[in-house]
Amino acid sequence: MSRFVQQQVIGDPIELEIVERDEPHAGPGEVRVRVRAAGLNPVDWKVAASPEVAGYFGVTAPSGFGNDFAGVIDEVGDGVDDFAVGDRVFGGARGRALAEHVIVRVGSDTLVRTPDAVSDEVASTLAIAGRTAAATLAAVGVTAPGAAPAPDATAPNTALTLLVGGAAGGVGVFVVQLAVAAGATVIATASPANHDFLRDLGAIPTTYGEGLADRIRELAPRVDAAIDLQGTATVEAALELGVAPERIATIAAGPTPPGGAVATGGSDADPGALARIADAIAAGSLIVPIQQVFPLEGIDEAIAVLRGGHVRGKVVVTV
Repeated sequence: MSRFVQQQVIGDPIELEIVERDEPHAGPGEVRVRVRAAGLNPVDWKVAASPEVAGYFGVTAPSGFGNDFAGVIDEVGDGVDDFAVGDRVFGGARGRALAEHVIVRVGSDTLVRTPDAVSDEVASTLAIAGRTAAATLAAVGVTAPGAAPAPDATAPNTALTLLVGGAAGGVGVFVVQLAVAAGATVIATASPANHDFLRDLGAIPTTYGEGLADRIRELAPRVDAAIDLQGTATVEAALELGVAPERIATIAAGPTPPGGAVATGGSDADPGALARIADAIAAGSLIVPIQQVFPLEGIDEAIAVLRGGHVRGKVVVTV
C-alpha cells in the first residue's frame, strides 16, 4: 500500500485526507518516484481552493495535492532510457506530488537529477520557484549565471538596477540571488522583518506599500527593470519610475498586466534552468531558505502557514 494526500472536492475550505491506495506502477514512458520531500507553493492551495484555478491547470476532483517533489526512482517503465532505478531526482507533477509514490511522465512532467550535494528537502523546493525565477529574469533581460543571454536584453547586467517586489518569498529568494550573481544591483521590497535577510543575499531592501516609487528614488538614480512577484504594486511603481513596460515582468497580475508589462511564469523558463540552479546550490553559490518542515500528517498546518503569507523562502513536507 502507498499513502496519498487526496482531495474529494475542490473548494474552500480545503479538505484533504491521507488515504492508503494500492501502489501505483510506472507504465510506458513513465518512472515511479519514492517521494521523500515535497515543497509547497502558493499556487498549490489556490488550485485546491478554486475550481477555476484548478481547471486552468487541468486538475479535476478527486485529485491529489501539490506539485514539487524530490526522491528516488524505484521503478522504470518501458521506453525510458534516460533514467534508472536508484537515480535521485526532483521535479513537478501537478496535483499529485504529496504521496509516497508519484508516477512521472518523462518528457511531460518535470524531472531532473538531484546533485549529490543537494538534500531532498532542498531539491523539493525548486521545480516551480526555480523555473519561475529563471523565466522572470530572462523576461526583463537579466542573464542569470550559466544561461544564454536573452535575445532582447538591452543592458549589461553590471550596469543594471533591478527592482524586485515580494523578494523574500519562495520565488524572490532565487530572483535576488541569481540577479546579484549576474552583477545587477537589486532593490528588493519586503516587510521590515526580512530586510536583514535580504541584505545578506546582496540586495538593497525597502518596504512595500504607499510611497514605494519615492523610496526607490532615494535608493537609486534609476531603475532599468522590475519583477513583481505579488500583485501589481511593483509594476505600478516601476511604470511611475519610467521603466519600459517590456522590461517589467509579473507572475501575479493575470494575462494582461497594467501598463503593458510582461506576464510570465515557470513554463517560460529555458529547459536547462533547473539543472543550473541545482548545480549552483550544490556548489554553495545559491542558498534555499526553508522556513518550516512538516511531516505528511501536518499538511493542513503547512497549508495554513503558506496561506498566511510572509513566508521567508519555502515550506516543505517530508513524506
